[in-house]
Amino acid sequence: MLSLRNFALRRGEHLLLSGVDATLYPGWRIGVVGRNGCGKSSLFAVVRGELEPDTGALDLPAGLRIASVLQETPALDESAIDYVLGGDAALYDAVLAERRAGAADDPVAAADAHHGIDELGAYAANARAGRLLHGLGFAASTHETPVRAFSGGWRVRLNLARALMCPSDLLLLDEPTNHLDLDAVLWLEEWLRRYPGTLLVISHDREFLDGVVDHVLHLHEGKGKLYSGNFTSFERQRNEHLRQQQIAHEKEQAVRAHLQSFVDRFRAKASKAKQAQSRLKRIEKLAGTEAVRAESPFRFEFAKPDKLPNPLVRLRGVDCGYPPDTRVGAGAASAATAASAAAAGGKAAVGAEAPPARAGASGAGDDADSFRIAGAAPRDTASVILQGVGFGLEPGDRIALLGPNGAGKSTLVKTLVGELAPLSGERLVHPELRIGYFAQHTVEALREGASPVDHLRELAPGLGEQGWRNYLGRWNFIGDRAFETVDNFSGGERARLALALIAFEKPNLLLLDEPTNHLDMDMREALAEALAEFEGALVLVSHDRHLIGMVCDRFCRVADGKIEDFDGDLDDYATWLRRRDRAAPVAAKPEPAAAAVPQAAPEPALSDKERRRIAAEARERERPLRNRLKRVETRLEAIGAELAKLEQALASVDLYATDPARARELAHDQARLLQEKDGLESEWLELSETLDG
Repeated sequence: MLSLRNFALRRGEHLLLSGVDATLYPGWRIGVVGRNGCGKSSLFAVVRGELEPDTGALDLPAGLRIASVLQETPALDESAIDYVLGGDAALYDAVLAERRAGAADDPVAAADAHHGIDELGAYAANARAGRLLHGLGFAASTHETPVRAFSGGWRVRLNLARALMCPSDLLLLDEPTNHLDLDAVLWLEEWLRRYPGTLLVISHDREFLDGVVDHVLHLHEGKGKLYSGNFTSFERQRNEHLRQQQIAHEKEQAVRAHLQSFVDRFRAKASKAKQAQSRLKRIEKLAGTEAVRAESPFRFEFAKPDKLPNPLVRLRGVDCGYPPDTRVGAGAASAATAASAAAAGGKAAVGAEAPPARAGASGAGDDADSFRIAGAAPRDTASVILQGVGFGLEPGDRIALLGPNGAGKSTLVKTLVGELAPLSGERLVHPELRIGYFAQHTVEALREGASPVDHLRELAPGLGEQGWRNYLGRWNFIGDRAFETVDNFSGGERARLALALIAFEKPNLLLLDEPTNHLDMDMREALAEALAEFEGALVLVSHDRHLIGMVCDRFCRVADGKIEDFDGDLDDYATWLRRRDRAAPVAAKPEPAAAAVPQAAPEPALSDKERRRIAAEARERERPLRNRLKRVETRLEAIGAELAKLEQALASVDLYATDPARARELAHDQARLLQEKDGLESEWLELSETLDG
């Protein structure tokens, strides 16, 4: 399918990759992982034909159909659903030909167009495009909305839907989850598991990779190594490899020391000269394995807040939303909101306190007198997103907000931080509240032309140069990097700086809205560890399940104009979403009017004998289902054992060099078993739900 042979790639003077050899087979789902800047996106550019390797080759089969996500979306007048249909060029051309023939009242052209559409199966195309849009969070009412009316994040989703619509043998996805909410991420996982072609996906989301990939290509220090299994399997294999490498290095150093001591002792003695020379030659022939370096040395922390008042902030009967002319709908852009968000983001995004008007407030406590009550915004033509919200935060609260984009998660966070005033009700703020707010616009709010030191100087002018450098050094802005302007910083470096500025303020409440979008895996892990140890309160909006699972212990779902607790963990939430989606078509069927339903007479009480008979009949009806459930469980256990053996066999690097035919056969068996496993797991879930009730 795709083969890298002695592959090397440069970016300017910087050598990204060198001497990479790997063969990827049809049907594989490969996660491409590595630190930011290691060459992942550049490798994709070579696959797309946009770059050439500096040395070596990348071999692709002739006629291979490649689909990838466009980086830019023009401001088009065509509808969202037409834009997605355009991903299948031949199909869309046939649809346009039919439309033109209809407009021209040309029966011959219309007949030809109908024939072409029938051959391409295009009559189901609109439904397929609609399902893609629905899965990625677009309401049905937006499918006919012009592309130009959508904001940047929603246009990224349109590009993703267009790529999924494209018939392909090889699908390239570069950070596909960055602009998705958790609901859409879970839907995309399901879609990709059913994708029949070969998948190459770049992602820093370990849970997403675990759910999608069956191989991992790890790019590290200019080299590439292929691993069999999902991301967790890759980590285990790599850790074992590093452990063995360290053991080998330590043994080698011991042998070197022993030989060198002999040489040092007897080099000058004629009787031992030959033996000394022999040992010198052995030292030269030793392999020279490197000591294992720490892969992720970066660590940081959020300092203990100076004060932890209780409660911190409370919303009472609040309607959350936007004043007139500032509401951004499901993808509809609003210049007014973008401008106000950017303006508010400068201070708030880098460690905002509660607004300064605190007159008359005193002490911590649970009565209203210890709070500042924020005024409500005009309600005349405001857009209400959440109604009657009652929500409070105390020290130690660690809450994840779940729900689709556009449902109000960010609106709730902005209301908590004070960026949006309540449309009605009260926002009660403790006078000693200090908010650290990371918004989706925070990274863009950093001042162009300013350095990390310049940003920190604004917060702490009296700290002095050495103090600024010491603090920024703990966030990996070392040496001259602390004085370079942010203009050429990567998205990850900008996000790291924004978090550093937030942490400097010692907040007692962190409100984080998608903080991981620009972060690589090491930085995400460091953030998760820092948040897990944070002593204040935390509200998190994120699609990164690993981060949520590490730091949050309470889940609230924001949807349908309200916020309510979700009783369960993230696995329960994923199961709930699948059940809801399966039940949606049934629930959508119109119910007969209540008046048209005849009222049944009360049923007579059943005797014990009749109840036993009915129970026996129910058990008899369920017996085939229970037998099938046992067979499915037995087969799943067997598949698990077979996959473990295959994974162990495919982990051998020598296999691909010595017996590529056997490697292909084992990979084919693995793909077949994984597909069978997916089907059986779905069947197991359906059987369990049927038997439960």
